[in-house]
Amino acid sequence: MSVSAVVADQSVCASLPVLGRDVTVPLVTGGEVTYAALDYAASAPALQRVWDDVAAYAPYYGSVHRGAGYLSQLSTDLFENARRTVAEFLDCRDGDQVVFSRSTTDSLNLLAAALPADCQVFVFETEHHASLLPWRNARVTYLDAPSSPRQAVETLERALADRTVPIEGGYGPALVCVTGASNVTGELWPVRELAAAAHAHGARIVLDAAQLAPHHPVSVADLDVDWVAFSGHKLYAPFGSGVLAGRADWLREADPYLAGGGASRKVARRTDGGVDVEWHESAARHEAGSPNVIGAYSIASACTALTEAGFDNLVAREQYLIEKVRTGLAEVPEVRILSLFGDDAPRVGVISFVVEGWNSSHFAAALSAEYGIGVRDGLFCAHPLLRTLLGSDPQTQGECGAPEAAPGEKSLNAIRVSFGAGTPDEHVERFVDAVKELVQDGARWNYRTEDGRCVPDTSA
Repeated sequence: MSVSAVVADQSVCASLPVLGRDVTVPLVTGGEVTYAALDYAASAPALQRVWDDVAAYAPYYGSVHRGAGYLSQLSTDLFENARRTVAEFLDCRDGDQVVFSRSTTDSLNLLAAALPADCQVFVFETEHHASLLPWRNARVTYLDAPSSPRQAVETLERALADRTVPIEGGYGPALVCVTGASNVTGELWPVRELAAAAHAHGARIVLDAAQLAPHHPVSVADLDVDWVAFSGHKLYAPFGSGVLAGRADWLREADPYLAGGGASRKVARRTDGGVDVEWHESAARHEAGSPNVIGAYSIASACTALTEAGFDNLVAREQYLIEKVRTGLAEVPEVRILSLFGDDAPRVGVISFVVEGWNSSHFAAALSAEYGIGVRDGLFCAHPLLRTLLGSDPQTQGECGAPEAAPGEKSLNAIRVSFGAGTPDEHVERFVDAVKELVQDGARWNYRTEDGRCVPDTSA
């Protein structure tokens, strides 16, 4: 569906109902305004549908697995059905496992703990720290930031072809880790092509879909990735739940991520005083302890809600909002939008930018305090990528009342606006108008640094 068709179709234009949509916040200049939540890339608000489903289940809350009571059996069915719902949402293959975790970060650390011995990991420096940092017990090859999707594939192919650690006449196991959509620029990465390159060189690939799954359909089978990881709190579900889904063999052969009840099938004392343990081979192997049933159910509810809303509609409407924001920012000469792949690259609703002569923390604080708009400023847990995009070493903020960089100088960090299925048109329109007004007229209030954050100065 085209952007013009979205505008004409008001049923598609409507945002999905989310919690907090009617919350008002005070303005430092006086009065209140409905809060414009434009920090979806960090945490999206929970869908009202998800919250209602969780509330309906809450009275039936019970222990999971092996409980004889009705509520326990109901909760167990709910938990395992949630696993099946997520598998369908991700279009998993027969034999794939869906493991519930705490977040994308937790999922990738789980996979890192399951890597075979002497595994070599290939990861672009452009990754979020959740994808960049878990591999500390493996041999890691960091790849330079590409300037185009094609260059990303070519860079990976060269790196895989140059593997230099032969084992028994061949090469040891290898894993490629790549994002589906950048948490800084919103740009889509060529996942299918990267997967093909990885497999052609005998490597496996894990997709960090934290920023992709809330905005686009993710098919494990179609993309031909070995694993996919994402977080519930970015998929319009509450905090504290995540997913790692994909091939079972490395997970089945690895020691449990956590040792304890639920992961173990049989435990027996030995005559020497030790303990023999037989671990599960299913997803339960890496889900020790009492599981987060509400977290799993909320993810499944969000998957169902997004599927029923239709990703074609969601993607088309989001492209309409992206065009609104990018067009509005392009009208402000002092604003520079950050990009690796260029203006025409496909992207999700994540846009980072710098404003000439402004400290990013100061600008973001003014958007919040004077306009009721919540964005994010800083380095977005992607320090190497920001170094590339800004052409400078990322640094913590200085005093918020002073410009971050004088006109013509390089910025040290950035501002990020992000949105999705729950964002009303008015929120992005207010944001664009506020940017224009701040750049033209300046802030209407004085600000100071407190505990490392820029805040309105109310001492006068």
